[in-house]
Amino acid sequence: MKPLKTMKTMLVVAALGLALSAGPAFAQTPATQAPATPAAQQPATPAPAPAQPPAPRPFPEGAKIAYIDLQFIASNSVEGKTATTKIQEFTKKKTAELEAKQKALEALRSKLLQGGTVLSDQARSQMEKDIDKGTRELQYAQTDAQSEQKQLTDDLQNDFQTRLNPIIDVVAKEKGLHMVISIADSGAVWADTGLNISAEVMKRLDAQAKTPAPAAPKK
Repeated sequence: MKPLKTMKTMLVVAALGLALSAGPAFAQTPATQAPATPAAQQPATPAPAPAQPPAPRPFPEGAKIAYIDLQFIASNSVEGKTATTKIQEFTKKKTAELEAKQKALEALRSKLLQGGTVLSDQARSQMEKDIDKGTRELQYAQTDAQSEQKQLTDDLQNDFQTRLNPIIDVVAKEKGLHMVISIADSGAVWADTGLNISAEVMKRLDAQAKTPAPAAPKK
């Protein structure tokens, strides 16, 4: 039987990616344009609760194929929620930094416009150079923030995958399975809910997350 840990693992990455989508991408607002008047904010619509799996049924005796709902595991597990929180905190921090840079640049532009003929040619020239420099720095900061967010997301996804795959492997071997498929990509229109091992896999994943790491051996 082909070990599960060597099977295609992009499904896990894709599932966790959906769970992490709560962290918005950093908008690339052209720094050379005046900011538009913000529209009145509408009350935030509560996010829908993660889909729950059907009521558990006994695993069919003799079954050799099972399925898992990777999105459910990524959205509801301790590991998945922790990863989502990290992305949200990172995004909040970087967004605040970019907004501060944007406001500083807008203040500089406003000062230049309001200066009119009061500013000397030298002062006006220097201020224009400062605006150009600030514009470039803001654009670089936006690009860097997007790159850092992607790297963080990739790292969290890889870590999630590394922790999840061995657990799927163990559960599959205990049940004597020949295959475990993703419900999102199986193409099946119906399946016995007893074949869904998502809850069991997530329970073991959560137990692993709550187990403290062993102390390093003394030299």
